[in-house]
Amino acid sequence: MSQNKRKTAAIPQMSKQEKRKAELEHQKQKTRILIVSTIALVVIIFVGLFMLAAKDNSNSGSSAEPVSFNYSELPRLGKEDAPVKIVEFGDFKCPACAQFTGVIKPQIVQEYVNQDKAAFYFVNMAFIGPDSTTASLAALSVYHQNSDAFWTYYDALYANQGDENKEWATTDYLVDLARKESLPVDFDLLRKDIEDKTYMDELQTDIDLAKNAGVSSTPTVFVNGVMVKEPFNIEAIDAQIKVASEAVDAE
Repeated sequence: MSQNKRKTAAIPQMSKQEKRKAELEHQKQKTRILIVSTIALVVIIFVGLFMLAAKDNSNSGSSAEPVSFNYSELPRLGKEDAPVKIVEFGDFKCPACAQFTGVIKPQIVQEYVNQDKAAFYFVNMAFIGPDSTTASLAALSVYHQNSDAFWTYYDALYANQGDENKEWATTDYLVDLARKESLPVDFDLLRKDIEDKTYMDELQTDIDLAKNAGVSSTPTVFVNGVMVKEPFNIEAIDAQIKVASEAVDAE
């Protein structure tokens, strides 16, 4: 009687070195998968955040309400009932504001203010240095003494602007400048208003207005309550004035 013996194939045994190599390769593969997955997740998150931010910016740009100004309390150049109201936030120590006053403002005045199409207003945003406050207090004193003289003083302050990094707008300098321009104001009262900080509360109201309006730099310009994105682009300002004028006509 024959006995069938089951034959089993011999399974080759891996050496310890081969097992270690296989384990390392497997671990490397898992690491690569983890890295790729992490990168993909980060990319997805960043794309999502970017799209959300773009959507928020688009919505805010299209639905933001115009800023409401109490125009009757601001220095005004032009007719009170002008259909378009242009507001500048400025600091008398700001070099860019001086450039705006010398280049852009004259064009606005010639094309719109002198044609009774717009009125130009100014809000003090004293933030560059301590003498920003001093200059603003002087300008407010002149304004309350003689509203027309304010604009002469406004132009003179920017035309005679000192170094932004130095404290040039001292009380003596500001009073002497008013005398030099032969402003029709009481110079002793001007000095007193500066030293006593007579209009500090009013200046603080202007500064608070800038903050509430989202103003973070000077010059910043608004046309009928809507911020101008490019205050040194006269074509962009023209276009925004036209839109504002058409909106008023349509009311």
